[in-house]
Amino acid sequence: MLRTEQKIKNLLRIAAQRGASDLHLVVGRYPTYRIDGKLFPLNEDMLLTPTATREICDVILDEERKKKMEKEGQVDFSYNFEDKVRFRVNAFFQQGRTSIAFRLIPREIKTLEELGVPDVLYNFTTYSQGLFLIVGPVGQGKSTTLAALINEINHKQEKHIMTIEEPIEYIYEQDRSIINQREVYQDTDSFQNALKAVFREDANVILIGEMRDLDTISTAITAAETGHLIFGTLHTNNAAQTVDRIIDVFPPHQQNQVRSQLANVLLAVVSQRLIPRSDKDGRVPAIEIMIKNHAVENLIRENKSYQIDNVIETGSAEGMITMDKSLADLVRRGLVSLDVAQMYATDRKNFQTMLHY
Repeated sequence: MLRTEQKIKNLLRIAAQRGASDLHLVVGRYPTYRIDGKLFPLNEDMLLTPTATREICDVILDEERKKKMEKEGQVDFSYNFEDKVRFRVNAFFQQGRTSIAFRLIPREIKTLEELGVPDVLYNFTTYSQGLFLIVGPVGQGKSTTLAALINEINHKQEKHIMTIEEPIEYIYEQDRSIINQREVYQDTDSFQNALKAVFREDANVILIGEMRDLDTISTAITAAETGHLIFGTLHTNNAAQTVDRIIDVFPPHQQNQVRSQLANVLLAVVSQRLIPRSDKDGRVPAIEIMIKNHAVENLIRENKSYQIDNVIETGSAEGMITMDKSLADLVRRGLVSLDVAQMYATDRKNFQTMLHY
């Protein structure tokens, strides 16, 4: 076991030193790092065997998590490496063998300016209630942007902030705010039950790590209606799809009511992608921002979410921006190459037009 512990330390130390976002341990492959979105195998290491990945799991999992993995086939948890670097970890079975994915969580919580995200998003930290969503695929910096917003409240307002995560990612140093961070399956048995409990815990601001099911989404909307500021994430691609996803999780007979509720409480939907830079190593965010106004509110109520893109396109004076406009801005600033930006454009013809504004 000492040998396995040393191997884990070496692999995680390399991840931190090389600025990797992820480390993948898969049987039959070299340990593999994701750096700036690309995979790099550690060829100087040994190919991983079934015994090696199983022994790594034995070291990093406690008995309760081992039982959960055996029962459910996978387990999420956070792993603190030498009190210097934290990782979000998912261990899972594939073809009867053990695989492990580590996601590095930076200790420092950056500001929106440092992240390259429009600071118009800070406006939403000043609301007393409502629902603010950041959406996009896995690994696109949603949690990092949310952490910047939560920390802004922490440093500037006297609030009680509650985070509900699986697992806990960023650790906040309490400043002007009280911050309680609850981990699902460690501090509570579900997102839904933890979210229901905030009504009795005098919380002002609630961060929901992932709004993944009917019960969690329903309770989040209710909390946003009753004097709480809710920040959450969804694995959707844009604002219009996000509205549809929220509505569609409810039974048909409830959907009209939910459209009305969502139209009332929604503050903004931000869609984020991390794009490889052309000027240096690293990635830069491209952002679609939809801010609810009367037009968006009416489109949600009337089940016309497919028209939301038009409102975003004409809403630049209010701080809105389309993904294609954001990409075009990055190209004009020399941060992203034209070829790479086109790969992420939602409408290539429209994107080309944006380049000439």
